Amino acid sequence: MNFANKISTFRILSVPFFIASLIYYSKDKDYLRFVALVIFILAVISDAVDGYIARKSKQISKAGLVLDPLGDKLLLVSAFICLYLMNEFPQGIRFPLWVTLIVVSRDAMILLGAVVVYIVKQKIDIFPTRWGKLTTTFQMLSVMAVLIQWHFSYILWWIAVFFTIISGLDYVKRGFKILYALDNSRNNS
Repeated sequence: MNFANKISTFRILSVPFFIASLIYYSKDKDYLRFVALVIFILAVISDAVDGYIARKSKQISKAGLVLDPLGDKLLLVSAFICLYLMNEFPQGIRFPLWVTLIVVSRDAMILLGAVVVYIVKQKIDIFPTRWGKLTTTFQMLSVMAVLIQWHFSYILWWIAVFFTIISGLDYVKRGFKILYALDNSRNNS
């Protein structure tokens, strides 16, 4: 396991601590919101660092191609679900149900599509797209905005939803291209 993969593993292992700090949050334990924020920011930084290290030191591995997006998905999906369920925050700012459903649905659709492609093709190449990177960035910013209870959080989550939908459609299109190309190559054989 290379260093970049260890950083991705750290991000995955930080998710339960992030969730726990939100589960045990109450108005008299407001510090837990900031604990969750610090854990989330460290996970975001680790996402940037592991990608940078993997590219610069050419430590790109099959494990890393799975661990990195898995860490992102676990962190973001749990954040959106937890921050939808939170109703005790000081300003009452939390994700609406529709935002959470769009984020979770996209990730479930991508996971299901990846499984289908893997079953059919017996291998899968996971590479983030420009739309996927923008989605992840704005989803992360949205989570931080809600954790700090920024009054204009909705601006970030609207942008995140826009990129979430665009990237979801892009991944679906790419998945169908892979499957159709595979069908065409089998039909031509």
